[in-house]
Amino acid sequence: MTPPAPGLVRPATQEDVPAAVRTLAGAFADYPYTRHVVAADGHEERVRRLQELFLTRIAMPYGRVWVGGEGRAVAVWTTPEKDPTPGFAEVGPLIAELAGDRAAAYEAAEAAVEPHRPQEPVWMLGAVAVDPEAQGQGLGAAVIRPGLAAADLAGQACYLETATGRNVRLYERLGFRTTVELPGVDGGPRVWCMRREPGAGA
Repeated sequence: MTPPAPGLVRPATQEDVPAAVRTLAGAFADYPYTRHVVAADGHEERVRRLQELFLTRIAMPYGRVWVGGEGRAVAVWTTPEKDPTPGFAEVGPLIAELAGDRAAAYEAAEAAVEPHRPQEPVWMLGAVAVDPEAQGQGLGAAVIRPGLAAADLAGQACYLETATGRNVRLYERLGFRTTVELPGVDGGPRVWCMRREPGAGA
């Protein structure tokens, strides 16, 4: 497999938002965790709006976002460079509204994971998505690597959470290691918390 040319991956701009939201919404519509914590009624539109909120109100103003393949691959980070607390406070009520009748499940899932999240500043990989037609080209790993390199440069660890075993294998190849594997809460999916120390490979 030939890796994508480096020029395909770059920091996202406002012009990339529509394509990035489409990619993220498509990837997370049937994601096990999202299915558990977002209402089934109008599910795809709810997921699209949640991804748009996180991208435009949290990640772009307070974190870092890289796109590849003209928005067909997206990696969304929050970082220690800016405190995203104001953004999360702003969108919190909107997230609860979009979760709909699964709001209690969302709160329970968050409560189960929260004790296992790092207490020190880390780069958190909040979302990664690749359009199905662009999969198998190495874009997923390629769009993640700039964030890993930036975290390495800052001497800071990276952290993520995933609800699929297939993703675990991808992240292990990038230097992440599972810190805890949590059983599903109230019928929800299993969640892997993963951490990557600075310079761990990728």
